[in-house]
Amino acid sequence: MKILVINGPNINFLGIREPDIYGKNTFRDLLQLLDKTAQELGLEIEQYQSNHEGDLVDKIQWAYGKVDGIVINPAAYTHTSVAILDALKAVGLPAVEVHISDVDSREAFRQVSYAGLACCKTIKGHGLDGYREAIVYLNDQLSHK
Repeated sequence: MKILVINGPNINFLGIREPDIYGKNTFRDLLQLLDKTAQELGLEIEQYQSNHEGDLVDKIQWAYGKVDGIVINPAAYTHTSVAILDALKAVGLPAVEVHISDVDSREAFRQVSYAGLACCKTIKGHGLDGYREAIVYLNDQLSHK
């Protein structure tokens, strides 16, 4: 089974950007967590990060026929990108939305998630562990198909 993990803008600056909100763990820590989770579950995980909306759309489209599910943290594009929503809907793959912070307790504009409309589950405010939870959830769902 293969899962694509997509991260949007500024996730590559984890540990640097607003550590009081996103924590002190780095992007490298996240990549190590993904590798460890893949090994433990016997999965193949491909990781992708971009600060550019079109690149994220291209990667979602690329996933069609190549992966079994998507874990996505669209970051700031969560609240603005109908293009990412449409791409997720177009490929029709099970997807889980992840947010490191608890977006529900933040600014009002962060209460809207376009990408989440195409996802089967959203995990918010669990830090980097939210990625592990999302991968485990997808693995369980896909294993029962």
